[in-house]
Amino acid sequence: MSHPNLTEFTRAMALALPSLLCAHAQAADSATGLLPSVTVKSTALDSEQAGTPTVLKQPAWAAKVSATSDTADLLSDIPGLGINAAGGVSGLPSIHGLADDRLRIQVDGMDLIASCPNHMNPALSYIDPSNLGLLKVYAGITPVSAGGDSIGGTILAESRAPEFAAQGQAAVTTGEVGAFYRSNNQASGANLSARYASDAFHIGYSASTSQADNYRAGADFKSYDFTGRVGHNLPRNEVGSSAYETRNQSLALAFKKENHLFEARLGQQDMPAQQYPNQRMDLLKNQQSSVNLRYSGAFDWGTLQARAYQEQVDHFMDFGEDKQFQYATAPGMPMHTEGKTTGASVKAEIALNPQDLLRVGLETQQYQLNDWWPASGTGGMSPGTFWNIKDGRRDRSALFAEWEAQQSTQWMTLLGLRVEQVSTDAGNAQGYNSKTNGMAPMFNYQMRDGNAFNAQQHAHTDNNLDLSALATYQANANYDLAFGFEHKVRSPNLYERYTWSTWSMAAVMNNFVGDGNGYVGNINLKPEQANKLSATFDWHATDKRWGLKATPFYTQVTDYIDAMQWNAGTNAPATTPLVNQFTVLKYTNQSARLYGIDLSGHLPLAKNDWGVFGLKGLLNYTRGSNQDSGEALYNVMPLNAKLALTQQTGGWDNSLELLLVQDKSNVSGVRNEIKTPGYGLVHARASYTLRQVRVDFGVENLFDKFYSLPTGGAYTGQGTTMSLNGIANGIAVPGMGRSIYLGVHVKF
Repeated sequence: MSHPNLTEFTRAMALALPSLLCAHAQAADSATGLLPSVTVKSTALDSEQAGTPTVLKQPAWAAKVSATSDTADLLSDIPGLGINAAGGVSGLPSIHGLADDRLRIQVDGMDLIASCPNHMNPALSYIDPSNLGLLKVYAGITPVSAGGDSIGGTILAESRAPEFAAQGQAAVTTGEVGAFYRSNNQASGANLSARYASDAFHIGYSASTSQADNYRAGADFKSYDFTGRVGHNLPRNEVGSSAYETRNQSLALAFKKENHLFEARLGQQDMPAQQYPNQRMDLLKNQQSSVNLRYSGAFDWGTLQARAYQEQVDHFMDFGEDKQFQYATAPGMPMHTEGKTTGASVKAEIALNPQDLLRVGLETQQYQLNDWWPASGTGGMSPGTFWNIKDGRRDRSALFAEWEAQQSTQWMTLLGLRVEQVSTDAGNAQGYNSKTNGMAPMFNYQMRDGNAFNAQQHAHTDNNLDLSALATYQANANYDLAFGFEHKVRSPNLYERYTWSTWSMAAVMNNFVGDGNGYVGNINLKPEQANKLSATFDWHATDKRWGLKATPFYTQVTDYIDAMQWNAGTNAPATTPLVNQFTVLKYTNQSARLYGIDLSGHLPLAKNDWGVFGLKGLLNYTRGSNQDSGEALYNVMPLNAKLALTQQTGGWDNSLELLLVQDKSNVSGVRNEIKTPGYGLVHARASYTLRQVRVDFGVENLFDKFYSLPTGGAYTGQGTTMSLNGIANGIAVPGMGRSIYLGVHVKF
């Protein structure tokens, strides 16, 4: 049943807001804008760029840094974007129903890759919210200069940019310290940064740490009783395997001479633990180091940027304290992953004339992966090492060209072409057992599946082509229109193409969508190809004090990588689909369609002795379907909306937010995706700034409402998680109950 409040709010957003905007347009003349500007100017052209991203700078999320340790959460107020819940600091952004590797996500210009069969270390988990300086999101049509090897949008996260003293002035020293506490899961953390800068040299250091225990669900979670079903019981409202601990450090050096900048960044992460309520294993170590070199220069003809980087990841998984292993012959299931990424790029913007700008670029990346599971005990996980992926390789090279033209004072166009080659390979498979040894059939599958995999050609080369065409029309001072088309291609990742074992114990380890099922790779997968149409209608005041945006979109995907149920015994597609239980699936190319609309608006309400009052609203609707099976696509967020009442007075910045989510009834049958009821949450936030001190406090889920996360996957956070159906089926991961937070940040 649809949530009644959501239906009412939908009407309010779609019908009432335009009339409210008209009614308040004149009354708001003296009010200040309530949302940060998202306008980005072209380097060479004094006009808005077609395909402009939504740009968020530090003030836009300052109040949220004390409420979350997950950088992905900072994106939740952007139209069309949602977060698929995972670990406490590793949420997976989703744009219009496409998530994870279907998006291009960069951190400081580095295309980082999740080196984990459960994708527990996604790109945004490597930058702490306190060290973030800028976020850019292309949720509509993505220019080819910002896209590549993705069929969804692009997210660019950047650390704080280097700062320099004014020319000829004395060197300056600045910094910041901060700390926070959250009541629900006893979360706490701290951050510090210090910077020294002359007019030509900058050095900056930042460090952050955060940790949390398991979180508690809303008050009604006691209605779920796991006794006798999962083998390990926690307090009834505690969500198992949701604790985490992480530490990040970075050092930045920069040199500036006239119009040239040289920058070097060193990054390091030490994550002792991050447990997962929707996976059968937990992260028990993740160590990452990165070196990132950048040059930027301005010339008479335009600008030039060059970058080179390398990242190394050492990742380890096993059972955390809330999960049990049911085989007496083995103490656990240790799993190791090592990844190494090396990349480089050169990009130029050339001002052909005052009306035309040309962007050209070259990118290259080499990725190496080893994923192995040492023997454990004397049973089926012995005597040798299980090589999930050995000597995996995924190399990319790309060329792009993009032409931006100011056709007139009202029209701007952007045309782009990107050519990309993706080459993948992997070594031979090897199971724990190289012989049958009289083992049960499920263990003998290792030898059968390994031999079948090794007999195939492993190396693949995909030649991919991306196209984009966008146009922006400024009808008048109050109305803009942007529309366009894109063709985008993504090649399979290594886990989709090269994982080989149908044995359920191995298959459930290769799952990065958190649905409780097991997955088997398909060496013959083709690249996904997406064609998207999108438009944005932007109605606003001349000075942007109020505004309303509507963005409808339609995406058709050929060779969409979905899955089919697989019979491990016959090593063939299942003839009788399993329902209401977890199963093993194999990746396969099918066809998909996604469509929907995003609405967003902001409106000043009043300015009086109590301060400046405003209203912000957001509504997202996405529908996705597999056109081969007729079923819904997995993990597509149902209709959802936000409405926030804001107040600013003196040093105070306060808001009261209502979040409404419709019930999730369109689900993926092949995955036995769990349906979730609709819900409404209320959040109260307040911030006070006095000179160099900022205090943030608030209450998340004010009324301690119990709810299930629509895109949080299946709850596998406790119990005998290695038995395919030995844990409670049909339970979605619960959301967090009431949490009071407090944070203090001091600049110096």
